[in-house]
Amino acid sequence: MLTDQQGNGMTGASAAAAALFDQAIDAYNIYRGDPVALLDRALEAAPGMPMVHIAKAHLFASTSEPAAIAEARNLLQNARALPLDDRERSHVAALELLMAGEWSEAGAAFDRHNMRYPRDLLALQSGHLLDFFCANARNLRDRIARVLPNWSPDVPGYPIVLGMYAFGLEECGDYAHAEDVGRRAVALQPLDCWAHHAVVHVMEMQGRPEDGIGWMIAREPWWTGDDNLFKVHNWWHRALFHLELGQDDEALALYDLNIREEQNGVALQLIDASAMLWRLHLSGVDVGARWIELADAWRPHADGVTYPFNDWHAVMAFLGAGLDREVERVVAALRASASSPSEMGQWAARHALPLVEGFIAFWRGRYGAAVDLLLNGRAIANAFGGSNAQRDIIDWTLAEAAMRGGIGPVAQGLANERLAKKPHSPLTAKWLARSAGQAASEVRAA
Repeated sequence: MLTDQQGNGMTGASAAAAALFDQAIDAYNIYRGDPVALLDRALEAAPGMPMVHIAKAHLFASTSEPAAIAEARNLLQNARALPLDDRERSHVAALELLMAGEWSEAGAAFDRHNMRYPRDLLALQSGHLLDFFCANARNLRDRIARVLPNWSPDVPGYPIVLGMYAFGLEECGDYAHAEDVGRRAVALQPLDCWAHHAVVHVMEMQGRPEDGIGWMIAREPWWTGDDNLFKVHNWWHRALFHLELGQDDEALALYDLNIREEQNGVALQLIDASAMLWRLHLSGVDVGARWIELADAWRPHADGVTYPFNDWHAVMAFLGAGLDREVERVVAALRASASSPSEMGQWAARHALPLVEGFIAFWRGRYGAAVDLLLNGRAIANAFGGSNAQRDIIDWTLAEAAMRGGIGPVAQGLANERLAKKPHSPLTAKWLARSAGQAASEVRAA
């Protein structure tokens, strides 16, 4: 039986199809090129090769978009109609859990899969992404740690595994180790934008915006290619560094020139756009009609069912664009979903609704209600949705609600909390000054 470049057998493969499959997984690893087109060519070369259908299902499912996940279901149906070996059946079983909306269970299934097949890089990367979507910081690190002794520099894909490990270390707060591993990964594979992004996260969490901007400028040729599907998120990170320095004009320019330059409708990139416009709004920047374009792009993805983290970011855009009916549609869908016993239903009930309602209250000037909702909403930290850097928008909105609402103790407490994490940040200094001024006003009023 022919194998992939990590030594995993592939039922029904031809030599040409196996080579195209490896090229597709390489493209998926570094988020460059068109892995789907490569897999389509592999299918032409070997119509009875189930791993092609399975790999395409992985790619579509990782978008977190309703239509793409529906396509992934069709691909799994095609795979099930073909002869499968044990590894291929294991892929299908894990993906079926994902299709059913049980993302944590799917992640656990991929974990068990990789304990048996530690060099199955497709399963490892998809499981890592599920840990990211589920905010499972410990498993972002430990999923990779469990298989790492089975990898070495002579195994194709080793730098990719290091890059994933670096990101897991960062999300667990092991910043020095994360930066070291991430730098090693990009030294071995300069095009690995996930490893580059792991180092960026370290600098973001440590409050090192100047270092972050310098790192990104120095490595810009490797992560900004036209065919790089991850470049928008890395541009978003660079804009965050400018916001931290109070350079709002630079952040807005990056939004226009890089984050929404292509104005596409990819959900993962729309999240970055919503989060950046919302932060700019918190900084007092008038972003104008940008909300309208973004809200239109969000409409096909905000269904209140597939992935509530997306719905929350869609609501930001709908609020900014003044689309109250769209806001209410998403809220109603989330409330309906919240009655389901599925994991997505539980996420909607416990986390998405408090966040969405808190952001709505903030936008509409009900700052006391926003503070009450978002103080509880902060509990999503290890429950669902993205990275520590992405979830920082909750704290920022909460602090702004407390300052605008005259809720001095909360404003002061949050400013002190940020001081402990980012003592040299101009944004921290701004929060401290505003909260201290508010406290002084309260004393004078008393």
